[in-house]
Amino acid sequence: MAFVIFLIPCFVVSTDMAFSCQNAEDFVGASSPGDIIIGGLFAVHSEMLHPEEDPIKPVIQNCAGFEIQVFLQTLAMIHAIETINNSTLLSGVTLGYEIYDTCAEVTKAMASALRFLSKFNSSEDAVEFKCNYSDYIPRVKAVTGASYSEVSMAVSRLPASSAEILSDKIRFPSFFRTIPSDFHQTRAMTRLICESGWNWIGVIATDDDNGRFALESFGVQAMANNVCIAFKEMLPAYLSDSTFHTKVDQAIEKIVKETRVNVIVVFMRQFHVLKLFKKAIERNVNKIWIASDNWSAAVKISTIPNIRQLGTVVGFGFKNGDISSFQEFLRNLHKKPTENNRFLREYIMLLSVCAHLEYHDFQTCIANQSQDDLLENDGIKPQIWRDDFLNANVEPGFIHSTILAVYAIAHAIKGQCKDRDCKDPSAFTPWELLEELKKVVVIDDGKEIKFDSNGDLSTSYDVLLWKEIDGHMEITTLAEYDAEKGGFIFEDEEKKKDFLALKKVQSTCSQPCRPGQMKKVTESPHTCCYECVYCPENHFSNRTDMDYCYRCNNKSYWAPINSTTCYRKTIYFLAWTDWFAIFLLLLSAFGVVLVLSICVIFTKNLNTPVVKASGGLTVCYIILFSHFLIFLSTIFFIDVPTEFKCKTRQAVFGISFTLCISCILIKSLKILLAFSFDPKLQNFLKCMYKPIPTVVTCTGIQVIICTFWLIFRTPFVHQNFSIPRAVILECNEGSIVAFGIMLGYIAALAFICFIFAFKGRKLPENYNEAKFITFGMLIYFIAWIVFIPVYATTFGKYLPAVEIIVVLISNYGILCCTFLPKCYIIIYKQETNTKSAFLKMVYTYSSKSAGSVAVSQVSLDSKSSSFRATITDSSKTENDPVNGNCHFQVPGQPLIKGKVLPKNAARTMVRKRVSSI
Repeated sequence: MAFVIFLIPCFVVSTDMAFSCQNAEDFVGASSPGDIIIGGLFAVHSEMLHPEEDPIKPVIQNCAGFEIQVFLQTLAMIHAIETINNSTLLSGVTLGYEIYDTCAEVTKAMASALRFLSKFNSSEDAVEFKCNYSDYIPRVKAVTGASYSEVSMAVSRLPASSAEILSDKIRFPSFFRTIPSDFHQTRAMTRLICESGWNWIGVIATDDDNGRFALESFGVQAMANNVCIAFKEMLPAYLSDSTFHTKVDQAIEKIVKETRVNVIVVFMRQFHVLKLFKKAIERNVNKIWIASDNWSAAVKISTIPNIRQLGTVVGFGFKNGDISSFQEFLRNLHKKPTENNRFLREYIMLLSVCAHLEYHDFQTCIANQSQDDLLENDGIKPQIWRDDFLNANVEPGFIHSTILAVYAIAHAIKGQCKDRDCKDPSAFTPWELLEELKKVVVIDDGKEIKFDSNGDLSTSYDVLLWKEIDGHMEITTLAEYDAEKGGFIFEDEEKKKDFLALKKVQSTCSQPCRPGQMKKVTESPHTCCYECVYCPENHFSNRTDMDYCYRCNNKSYWAPINSTTCYRKTIYFLAWTDWFAIFLLLLSAFGVVLVLSICVIFTKNLNTPVVKASGGLTVCYIILFSHFLIFLSTIFFIDVPTEFKCKTRQAVFGISFTLCISCILIKSLKILLAFSFDPKLQNFLKCMYKPIPTVVTCTGIQVIICTFWLIFRTPFVHQNFSIPRAVILECNEGSIVAFGIMLGYIAALAFICFIFAFKGRKLPENYNEAKFITFGMLIYFIAWIVFIPVYATTFGKYLPAVEIIVVLISNYGILCCTFLPKCYIIIYKQETNTKSAFLKMVYTYSSKSAGSVAVSQVSLDSKSSSFRATITDSSKTENDPVNGNCHFQVPGQPLIKGKVLPKNAARTMVRKRVSSI
């Protein structure tokens, strides 16, 4: 029934005169005479009606959908012109205006533009064809208005549209605007989305130039900031489109279906948004809506019943200015004449038709009327003026930009009229006004504002938040967006809290990846859709939603799986406090004590046969000193490796061991020489037996090897990273080849020593040093043969311990086999450590060995002489040692060939050699 009552007044209006276009004058919406005429293009109606029988017929029809906000913009233009005429800005020159309704149709806007371009003071409203328009004087000098960029592109001289493409001065050289470009708006939107933590959004736009260019600009900004557009819905540009309602339903279904999309960016005209929101309220859609400057301050949308159910609306509006004088103008609007303002007359008639309705229904009633329904009737007066309704619907940003555009044109005219009589319309041409407009500086709220090279004013945006206050939806200013710096400016902390509260709403394709995780792109074409996977080992992430994990410095740090930081690796080395190191040090210390004990024992028993048979105290001291150095070298394998330790430990060990083996080699050679009865071998051994040169030569070769090693491929401190969470400090030998040569050389000496000692293993029982030397060399070989594979396969901090063990085993083996049997005889077998007991054992051994020995006459004579010398001086304890000459012959004895040495002579000869040794 309410709908019927609503329609009745629409048909009781008298039919004295219709709004249809009968001639060019009927086409004008509002006009006023003046010396200089400024044109205005505004979509006072939201759509133009088309003939039902032939919709494509090129006929200008009446329009429907009276737009209060745009009507207010026409009033703002009129108010600005009247204010300028009443001021001294253009002294002696008055501005006039002609304002046309485009009905949001490009075709009607073009018809208005043609009238603007018609020749001034011509009887016909036609554009004169000329090859040169430099002196052409059109009906109007400049045009303002046209909030929709599609209309602006068509007429290309209008200063109030926001499409980014209109900044192209090659394609639109005469276009200036007093509102920011869509580039700044889309960048501000993207900044808001990023700071709120959203990356999965939907976009709805009108399918016209304004919507498409805004969508394209936003898409570029979104891609640059890793914001993904889940869906794009385009609605028809005109409400008269038969598919409009179907498209709206499809857009709502898409919004409902995409449950993870909680933020919708809307680039549409107000009447499109009105239709969309009404449908969204029916479907209980609750989202965050980001409003473009077209509707962010639209009171008729914010007053929709149940608008709070839609969620939160945050948008960007043009920067407000002081419009108090315009509000005063509105309060006195009912006193203004209506003869030359068809828009005002239509509004008065709408007041009459819809006066009985409440606020929102009243607004809906006005928007739903068409010019075909409203016929002019002077007899019907409005029941109430309702100037409060106009003030409530003021969008300050649009009003301020319209006034600013008029003042910019006025200042440009002032610049042209300095030296000209501007009462003459032909005083200047539009293109001259265009050049002047580029230099205009307008003072707005104490700030200088001028057009840049793109024809844009350097203005900013207000961030608007629709907030429910006392049960009513109020459009409040949340912040200011600084277009130059690209940031938000808040007046107080309360508004900043409201801004930060937007973050509570999640609008992401995937859940945020926590620290310790990274994004893994899925099959989705959108980069915002991903899986969260743990950072692998030795990688970390310390922020949310990281695209990749940072790699730890593998040399010093490590990280477990799913780590948020890197941990410093534990440094390992064989420390003094390690139980195994302590054990090895105790073994070395015990070895040192053992060496010192043997020194003491041998020193106290210097003149005993056992000590003398060991080569004397000097040789024993050298050998024991070598063992001492070997035990001492083990300390260089423990604690933090240094360059000094790495270079010293192998050199000390190698040279000391070589010295030890060289001395034992001389002893083995001497034993073999003493008990060898083969003349040829005996001569060879005498030739080889040179103790001091042999020891110096053998040890000197090892010194040369170590010197070359330390000079050319010196050992150094190495950090071993083979263990994932640890750094092992160890000595790199520099050259495995040099290390091998050093050990190989020692092994070669040990092998020679082993052969010589093995030859003399059957000596008398009390004189069994060769046998123990053989055992010591065997222990050495076994230890180092086992060492090679163990050393090659062992890693970690206990690698030095492996070498310490083998050094200790080989050193203990040789030390014990060389000296402990003698110490045992000295301490526990003192009865056998006498000269007589010693000689008795030698005689017994000589008796068994003499029958099998054949010697030459040279040897016989020499040995006989020696025998006689031994018999005559049996009390002599020690004779001169074997002289080592290659030709052995006792002086004064002739060579005797073919004779066999007598048995007793052989026995005496052996005793002589053993005694001399």
